[in-house]
Amino acid sequence: MAARKPDPIKAEVMARYLLATSEEMGATLMRTAFSPNIKERADYSTAIFDRHGEVIALAHRIPIHLGSMVGTVAEIRKRFRSDEIRPGDMFMANDPYNGGGTHLPDINLITPVFVDGKIVAFVANIAHHDDVGGMIPGSQAPICTSIFQEGIRIPPVRVVSDGRFNRDVLDIVLLNSRTPDQRVGDLKAQVAANVVGVRSVQALFKRYGRADTEATIAAYLDFTERRFAAAISRLPRGTYEAEDCLDGDTKGSVARIRLKLKIGKGRLDFDFAGSHPQLNCARNIPHRALLATIYTVTKSLLDPEVPANAGYYRTIRVTATPRTVVQPEMPVAVGCRSTSSAILGDVVAAALAQAMPQKALAASGPHHLVVLAGTDARNGGYFVCFETVAGGMGARANRDGMDGVRVHASGSSNLPIEALEHEYPLRVERYELWQGSGGPGKYRGGMGVVRDYRMLGDDIVVTLASERQHVAARGMAGAGAGACGAFILNPGTPHEQKLPSAAADIALPRGSVLRICSPAGAGYGRASTRDSRLIESDVREGRVSREDARRTYGWKEAS
Repeated sequence: MAARKPDPIKAEVMARYLLATSEEMGATLMRTAFSPNIKERADYSTAIFDRHGEVIALAHRIPIHLGSMVGTVAEIRKRFRSDEIRPGDMFMANDPYNGGGTHLPDINLITPVFVDGKIVAFVANIAHHDDVGGMIPGSQAPICTSIFQEGIRIPPVRVVSDGRFNRDVLDIVLLNSRTPDQRVGDLKAQVAANVVGVRSVQALFKRYGRADTEATIAAYLDFTERRFAAAISRLPRGTYEAEDCLDGDTKGSVARIRLKLKIGKGRLDFDFAGSHPQLNCARNIPHRALLATIYTVTKSLLDPEVPANAGYYRTIRVTATPRTVVQPEMPVAVGCRSTSSAILGDVVAAALAQAMPQKALAASGPHHLVVLAGTDARNGGYFVCFETVAGGMGARANRDGMDGVRVHASGSSNLPIEALEHEYPLRVERYELWQGSGGPGKYRGGMGVVRDYRMLGDDIVVTLASERQHVAARGMAGAGAGACGAFILNPGTPHEQKLPSAAADIALPRGSVLRICSPAGAGYGRASTRDSRLIESDVREGRVSREDARRTYGWKEAS
């Protein structure tokens, strides 16, 4: 007798229920976390997996986190037999080489879901912890040359047994952090989020039964695969090439990311052969971050509404040469993979644009990373302030780029000024879009951001990480490049100093000002073809000065 065809309405109900569950997990994590990075910047993600370790629901948070959670679930299933895992267990991991992670500050917490004594699913969350040890406060710095310098490495370990913390495991993590009070609070918030997820997933299985629920979910993954394969099949078949550059190991050097994209019948083949050898710094992109970035960019360009589950991953094949910048091997550092992944996203978008020019996306300006740390004289405690200042998105083939946003697989927000000044001995004195930074074109690139911090402490140090301070986002179809970013100390004073694009432990005296200028997106199309009404709007809104409008676009102000 043939298997009964799953009810499509029931499948959609289940899929929406699981997505809502993952969002509820995220709300729980955010509302119970201790650190501003999680409770204010929302630097976390949540997801649900089937018992085989495939993603079945992913909350709309930070795409690059997907790689970590997928990798950790796979590592748990590989390391532990089913009969070794019990209800009430939770597993923690962060290591890119042995735990499925993408960098050490992102700690994954994975919980199996049991129904009738059997594992039916896994719920997962990931949270970026401000400090997990290592040589530099914040546990990520581009100057690190080895992952052993970046912080504590955690393979999949049982951190909760029978619903209770394994104190010995927790103590090891806390002892390695400069901010243990926040770490324990955030880890407990992660546990709470997974408890919420387990309860909701169990309720779904109990309502519809294990067999029906598993069959319906599997059919929904198959549907997602077919839908995305259909979107790929509408593209012209062929091979398309693209490349862009990261900063290299030494000043002025670059590391190329090369891509050859083959579009076949319902399949995409990404080949990164010819990319630069792995770097002796933390800009390398581990395998799971590579996959997450590719999945994110292809989905956003081909079919943004396709369900965010493992079904569409099946249509994508990725190959990369070992020991290259996109396939690093132990023990090279990978802490700054998020800014590098933004350049990777530009490469993927550039290749796809050749097959779908109507959805072309010019290169973007990635966020700049700033980690400020020191003693807070107000309470005598040590603080670590993790900040990412958004850049500008590249223009599209039919509209301007977005200003002041995180691009591609990156996604957390800025830390609101009120929260920052309440929590840390810092004052934000300037925060605005960077006038004139967007690449000129028929459609203008998104603007970068200018943000100034004044130091209100005596022993504050800063770690800086960036891309696109030397290699600008290139324009498309004859357009101009976006402005490069910069770190400036004491701007507009006799002591003004441009700081390196990658540095650590730079002392910032009390009263000094650190300015971050994040890079802008590139334009699309020749500037001479820009609609005069758009130019007038740019001038009126302060996005472009009158002088730049006249010089770049040939604009003539109405008398």
